[in-house]
Amino acid sequence: MALDTKMASGSGMFIKLRHSLIIKIQVMSNKQAPLLNLILCLLIVSFLSQIQAQTMTKISMYDDIPNQEVVIKFGDHLFTKYLYHDDIEKPVLYPIYSPHGKLITRGYPLLPIPGERTDHPHHLGLWFNYGNVNGLDFWNNSSAIDPAKKDEYGEIRHQTIIRMDENGDEGTLVTSANWVDSKHNILLYEDTRLHFSMKGNTYVVDRTTTLTAKEDVLFEDNKEGMLGLRVTRALELPADGPATFTDAQGNPTTVKVLDNAGVSGDYLSSTGLTGNDVWGTRGEWVRLSGKIDGEPIAVVMIDHPDNPGYPTHWHARGYGLFAANTLGQHAFNKDLQLNFKLKKGESATFRYRVLFHDGSELTSEQIKEFQKDFIKE
Repeated sequence: MALDTKMASGSGMFIKLRHSLIIKIQVMSNKQAPLLNLILCLLIVSFLSQIQAQTMTKISMYDDIPNQEVVIKFGDHLFTKYLYHDDIEKPVLYPIYSPHGKLITRGYPLLPIPGERTDHPHHLGLWFNYGNVNGLDFWNNSSAIDPAKKDEYGEIRHQTIIRMDENGDEGTLVTSANWVDSKHNILLYEDTRLHFSMKGNTYVVDRTTTLTAKEDVLFEDNKEGMLGLRVTRALELPADGPATFTDAQGNPTTVKVLDNAGVSGDYLSSTGLTGNDVWGTRGEWVRLSGKIDGEPIAVVMIDHPDNPGYPTHWHARGYGLFAANTLGQHAFNKDLQLNFKLKKGESATFRYRVLFHDGSELTSEQIKEFQKDFIKE
């Protein structure tokens, strides 16, 4: 409505201006009229350009209930979907596209893409969970887990869309969910606010999640958490050899070497570390940059000073897992241990900003400006 009002107001002003110019043209000499006609044409072009720009950045969201997903678009371009499928063990944002339509997220396991890795089926889109909550593994749960072992895992079950607000190039999605065991006993209530906006060639997602304990809850120190993203093959770091990673349950996953053609990802931490050296270190933000089809792409995660364990440790792997682990410390530094606890009825809030940028390099200075704005909000 705000955009429509602005457009209507702008149209009225333009019509008045055009009418005034026409009158002036009629009373002036033929020599002066062409100049005024040129001015009028420029005004029309400028006005239409403004309308087009507003239309391209205007957000729209709708809840596709039969498919259990909220579709988020800027103009006619799909940005992402909030999936709350019954057959996915947590709500996720998937797929995620850049402003110019480049696919940021890995397709597997929902929509596998030829040539990408097919490891870690629990790495899907952009999500929020943890590897050890009262002994239950929420991070590694997926349809690939043996049903006989499901009691060792937790799920996050979407409950309701509380509200959806649209305001020009910004929108807000507020949801609720429950963290449950395999028998659907509730450990935590989750309230999440996802704020979407577009700033030039950058999509911005601000996530604010509040967890409230239904019973005493221990987040035992664990390397797997909390805000995670699995990216497309092009944004992985080029790999020289095979690697095997072990999850919280001790299950080994071998990550095979693939063709490095078109693979161009690299990490940069707020501390200045790059590449694989970022893993397990602390920092206020980390940028993952590379190229997709020759176009510069940057994905940035920004931690918030009010989060427990700030600045976060980065669970950022070369094979495409990009995560901010707010509560894991001992897993990365043997001199530290957090073991975060919530008593029954207590709450904790976690805030993150994620940037999806394309078309140019996103510099450290630009990231710091996004960080300042995030902290001030």
